[in-house]
Amino acid sequence: MSQRIRRWFEDSAETKLKFVAEHADRIQQLANLLAETFRQGNKVLFFGNGGSAMDASHLAAEFVGRYRRERAPLAAMSLSADQAKLTCIANDYGYDEVFARQIQALGKPGDVAVGISTSGNSPNVLKGLQAARAQGLVTVGWTGGTGGRLVGQADHVFIVPSTVVARIQETHITLGHALCELVDEVLLGKE
Repeated sequence: MSQRIRRWFEDSAETKLKFVAEHADRIQQLANLLAETFRQGNKVLFFGNGGSAMDASHLAAEFVGRYRRERAPLAAMSLSADQAKLTCIANDYGYDEVFARQIQALGKPGDVAVGISTSGNSPNVLKGLQAARAQGLVTVGWTGGTGGRLVGQADHVFIVPSTVVARIQETHITLGHALCELVDEVLLGKE
């Protein structure tokens, strides 16, 4: 049993190491973009379904609250977190529209939209990214496997080299935490 458990942890670590080997420079570029977005008084909109919805809420909270260092709150929000908006839009327009409609209401040029889909094929995430592009937002997609239909739908795409949803989600939250750390460094300097 302990060998199986150890293997899960090793798989997670291996996936993250493969991901960072391919994306390290681009992660720093994204951190710089996010820091400049916040510096200019703009916001970051995170969204996804299920576990990705929780990542969206978690990361928005890290920016609005704080990550590790004291700083002013940064304008970030999760479009997955408001039950009234989600159920209203889903009921009146269909579930595929739950993120697009919010972006149309809240997004403006200079903002960044981060759509998270482990498969890259979630219709509502894809429509959210399309709406963000139409509104003039910078678009970012986090996905896994082959990237699905999300590839080509975002200005910046980060694909986790795994088809295992758990490994993809573990890497996404590590990516999010790395961005929090890097954004703080850009805005506040190194500790």
